[in-house]
Amino acid sequence: MRIAPTLCTAALALNLAACKDDRLPGSLGGCVAEISTGVRPFATSRDQRFLGKVQEATARCRGGDAAVHGRDVPWVDWSNYYGAGDVTSKSWWPSRNLRGINGALIDLEFERVELIRFNLFDNMGTYPQYIAGRDSTEGPAIKTWPAMRLPPGNPEFENVGGAGEQLCTGELIRNRTVSGICNDIRNPLMGSAGTYFARNAEFESTFPDLALNSITQNRHGGRISLLTPDPQVISRKLFTRPQSDSASCGQGSGKPGYARDANCDYAKAPFFNVLAAYWIQFMTHDWFSHLENGHNAADYMKIGCASQKVRGVETALTPADVARLGCRPDDAMERAYVGDSSKPTVFTQNGRELMSRAPKAFKNTNTAWWDASQVYGYDVESRQRVKRDPADLARLLMVAAPSDASASKVQGYLPALLPGDPMNPAWAGQEATAFADNWSIGMSFYHNVFAREHNQFVDEFRRRARASPDDDSGLRNPANPARVIRNRDVSPDELFEVARLVIAAEIAKIHTIEWTTQLLYDEPLYRGMNANWNGLLGNASGLSAALAHVVSKIGQSGDANRANTWYSILASGPGIFGTGSHKPSWSLANPNDVNGGVNHFGSPFNFPEEFITVYRLHPLLPDLIEFRDYRKPNSITNMIPVVETFRAKATDEMHNRGLTDWALSMGRQRLGALALQNHPQFLQNLPMGRLTSATKKLDVPALDLIRDRERGVPRFNEFRRQYGLRQLTTFDDFIDRRLPAGSDGRKQQEQIVATMREVYGTHVCDSTKVITTAQRDSAGNQINDCLGHRNGSTVDNIEDLDTVVGWLAESTRPHGYAISETQFVVFILNASRRLFSDRFFTSSFRAEFYTTLGVDWVSNNGPTVMVESTPSNGHSNEPVSPLKRVLMRTVPELGAELATVRNAFDPWARDRGEYYSLDWKPRKGAESDDAFKQIKR
Repeated sequence: MRIAPTLCTAALALNLAACKDDRLPGSLGGCVAEISTGVRPFATSRDQRFLGKVQEATARCRGGDAAVHGRDVPWVDWSNYYGAGDVTSKSWWPSRNLRGINGALIDLEFERVELIRFNLFDNMGTYPQYIAGRDSTEGPAIKTWPAMRLPPGNPEFENVGGAGEQLCTGELIRNRTVSGICNDIRNPLMGSAGTYFARNAEFESTFPDLALNSITQNRHGGRISLLTPDPQVISRKLFTRPQSDSASCGQGSGKPGYARDANCDYAKAPFFNVLAAYWIQFMTHDWFSHLENGHNAADYMKIGCASQKVRGVETALTPADVARLGCRPDDAMERAYVGDSSKPTVFTQNGRELMSRAPKAFKNTNTAWWDASQVYGYDVESRQRVKRDPADLARLLMVAAPSDASASKVQGYLPALLPGDPMNPAWAGQEATAFADNWSIGMSFYHNVFAREHNQFVDEFRRRARASPDDDSGLRNPANPARVIRNRDVSPDELFEVARLVIAAEIAKIHTIEWTTQLLYDEPLYRGMNANWNGLLGNASGLSAALAHVVSKIGQSGDANRANTWYSILASGPGIFGTGSHKPSWSLANPNDVNGGVNHFGSPFNFPEEFITVYRLHPLLPDLIEFRDYRKPNSITNMIPVVETFRAKATDEMHNRGLTDWALSMGRQRLGALALQNHPQFLQNLPMGRLTSATKKLDVPALDLIRDRERGVPRFNEFRRQYGLRQLTTFDDFIDRRLPAGSDGRKQQEQIVATMREVYGTHVCDSTKVITTAQRDSAGNQINDCLGHRNGSTVDNIEDLDTVVGWLAESTRPHGYAISETQFVVFILNASRRLFSDRFFTSSFRAEFYTTLGVDWVSNNGPTVMVESTPSNGHSNEPVSPLKRVLMRTVPELGAELATVRNAFDPWARDRGEYYSLDWKPRKGAESDDAFKQIKR
């Protein structure tokens, strides 16, 4: 069955439905032309991919002249379609807006399908089968792998079948296991702690500084290494936040006594708050870690401040250079752990020699599942740090904080780690929780909030059990699936694990439909992310239910086109969440039902190294937190340095000032824009007493660059090509052409480009050197060292640009995007996969695992349905968003503050305005807020 023509037909139907009432000839003519030329088919090779660029007729149909004029830049086209921006992007004719938004969703689905086809590279030994297939099954449709069996040394080896066929049963399948095994009951090892990170880039393109092949050698010409260009020089020249008053900032330490008149300048995102910055750290603590008990390998290395380019030549820094830059030659840090550095085997497919894995592989010491492991644990030691209430073992232990004057203090706070707990000595005095490294006030906040939410769920279940003890809880034991488990029969251990399932699903839902829709603040992404969860057709649609059944069926196909391409497209109708769980004959006794909703697209699930790269989001953090008292919300009372809220200090600050005031402070303050020259100064000068270096300080942004280089992340331009985005040919491509010549914004971008050119340099190009196999130029030719410029001309070393530097430099972004399109394309693939692959979000999202209350709690964002009373961005009758509901339960003093908030990650005092407005103006009642006064904050 051919999917491309089918999708083309659907695409044209969507667009023509919107065209039928359009009486304006320009864009309508584009629609007619689109009919005659058709929609492009999916690529069959990675160098013929979509690149997010459409033909002229399609652009005109979906966005008129603005979309046509935007086609000659490297960036994706859909951001210029009708309705894809703020109110100025909307046409007065509604059908145009529908056409533009539908067109954007079609483009995004094209990208996702091709990412699934070309960007899955597993490091656990399955890749040769993915390419060659097995028996009569195509590689991308394989469902089980020998490499995903539990090894003989695993404590559960015999319980899953030992040396025979392995299948998880009984207690191993009813809850999320601590180590992450048995999420997929036929691939028990998948996603568990200690398995290797995957890759999204071809193995041959990774570790470019090792120059493993002629293509890589041609691309970089021997110009790069682990410390070249110098990471501290890059940090100081391209990452440092400029300050109008250095004394008021104190390198991010503010003023004594947390004085209110302290100030650290930073570029702010008007539509995203500091809660959002800490949320993503809370998430990454769940998803991945390269560390072992909070540290890297024992051997140390220098981390730069040694050389810079002078007139294009790498030259040692002089003492005067060091002083001017403010870097530190004596900084040193532990090297990264490497899980496997042995030479990978190779195999041949269609005459091409391929690596079976990357040249080096790294272990994910966390579980890869979205399982709230940062709260509940990912191995035996981390689970020992989780404290349960001895009075009711279903609850998490919470203690009083006498200094907290709020009414919600009765819900308590997490206790501190005890001397006998397994921990790194640096963690002493922190709250007791599973993932204790990199502890901050933001981590203290979210861990306390979700510990309270865990107990809220337990308490509500207990209340209902007292009222109706003999009612069916919905829960079942896989060892005896026919036995009804009444409310009174649910044990504390069972209820604790059910609460974990509920909390993990709540967190995933918050991230998918609340955090991400504010991060990517426009209508196409609002619809797209809600489609991942609820489906484009909505839960109540009969068509949605029928389509969900079809999706479950084709996901089991041995034909890769059906199992992957069709599956991805059709799943957008009913949504990913709950796939396979609504089968009328579903049975806990049938492994095919329990596991039947998952789809790994032929490659076992784990996070790829490239995913970690795009979550290096340190510019989001301010240097100083604008602290407020919830009883006087419009006044900033203190400017608290973030660096003074780390580790044990976070516990003291949380207990002394209270969860309510910290919530208000972080909820109202804008976070930093993801841009160059906007990293927090405290992170460049971070004291770390445990280091053996002479300085005992660390430049964290510089270390970010080193870690990406150590782990073999392709540099920026090849990174984009690997992900199916158009390459750049000069540093000047980073300048937003929409800005008027001579404007302040344009001048600032031109200055940054000049600094990039100074740091990375230029070279004389050679058009005989082919530099990539992942993409071809617009004429269909192989891309060479000259990138379209004249042979022998001087070109920018844009191929050497570190990926983090590149995506921070992207000033041309879709409307309302806090991140760049390069980061976003990584999310398109991986944000969907972590839902598709997780049994507890698909076929096992049922009362048998969650209880009836648990299913309702996740579905309704709490024990009851709540709907917003006013529309926002054109949407009416929306459920109250999940994090807002969580905060209303766990910090009830915020009720009045949250009343007008629609998304908990939008600054709470901001007027949301008309249709995805980015304006920074106060809502009613916040006019006197210090943040809106004409002062530099």
